[in-house]
Amino acid sequence: MVKYFLPLWLAAWPAFALAASEPAAPLTLHTALALAAEANADLSAARHELAATDGAVQQAGLLPNPTLEVERVDRKRADDARETTFLLSQPLELGGKRGARMQAAEHTRDSAAAALGARQAEIRANVIDAWFAVLAAQEQLRLAQESSELAQRAAQATGRRVIAGKVSPVEETRAKVAAATVTLELLRARSELAVARKKLTAMWGNPSPRFDKADGDIDLLPSLPDQALLHHRLAQAPAMALARSELASRQSLAQVELSKRVPDITLNLGRKRSEELGRSQLIVGFSVPLPLFDRNQGNVLETARRVDKARDELSSTALRLDSELAQACEDFDLARAQALALRTDIVPGAQSAYAAASTGFENGKFGFLDVLDAQRTLLEARSQYLNALAQAHRAHAAIIRILGAEQ
Repeated sequence: MVKYFLPLWLAAWPAFALAASEPAAPLTLHTALALAAEANADLSAARHELAATDGAVQQAGLLPNPTLEVERVDRKRADDARETTFLLSQPLELGGKRGARMQAAEHTRDSAAAALGARQAEIRANVIDAWFAVLAAQEQLRLAQESSELAQRAAQATGRRVIAGKVSPVEETRAKVAAATVTLELLRARSELAVARKKLTAMWGNPSPRFDKADGDIDLLPSLPDQALLHHRLAQAPAMALARSELASRQSLAQVELSKRVPDITLNLGRKRSEELGRSQLIVGFSVPLPLFDRNQGNVLETARRVDKARDELSSTALRLDSELAQACEDFDLARAQALALRTDIVPGAQSAYAAASTGFENGKFGFLDVLDAQRTLLEARSQYLNALAQAHRAHAAIIRILGAEQ
């Protein structure tokens, strides 16, 4: 039993460790980013990949090992007729193979570093997006709770007016139906908040959220610098750095294959001892392959075409990022303008209309349908405002994902 339990316990241990590092308190964006930077599995894998390339760089700089060959010939099956040959061979790399190999390994390490930077930008943007999603879900839940309270008060007021004989019992039925509908919205808001919380804590590997709420102000909208500065930063974006490093890596690999067209020389140095003659002979020589058939032409052609591919991918990445940045900026500006319009004009107007309808209903000047319409308009305005805020923060996170740093 212990044999099977121990591996499961060890596999579950990281989740317990991460849960312990997550505070059981209001979670700020700064804390969420720190947790993801420390414990995100994708970032850890990228760091290990970067560390592995250090070994590749070290290996690329090593010289080829010498070869020791020992040969004994017994021509007459007698001790005094034996010949023993000791031969030491050392390959000498020509054509700049070692330098090209080291440069290729260093470019591979640069590509791994660029991939880590791109992954960090992506994880950072995902955490920001998920954190604001939790913040928006919290506000939606609070709005649903307020809506439920308003609906309950309206139903109670309608019930009192029915008892007083001022309105028809049908009005009370409508009020109860409206309250039940808002209750369903409340259940949906709670479910969406639970899902948003789990998506956020999954960024640092915790399947069971421990924080009680996201601590922040969703009404605080960020601002963007001018377009010239954005496009200047776009040239240094993580995806661009990765594409440039991939091109440099492919070019260095092509240089490695070109260097292999020059054959290497193997120097031979040894001694041949003849027991029959009673003397030793010095052996000095060299060997070199003749590039008659294999001149590495296939690998040279392959790496050259891969360089062309990496160059095209760099151009494609630049065009794609420019389009994505323009779309994200447009989405942000639109969502920000909608949020500001809803905040300054629409939501206050809907709030005033609902207050006037409620007061008029209690005084017998308006019917319940008027109150219900005003309440529905207010709830829709508030919901649209939260959605516009969420879309603005989501578009801002997309900009962060492209540029690699928060603006």
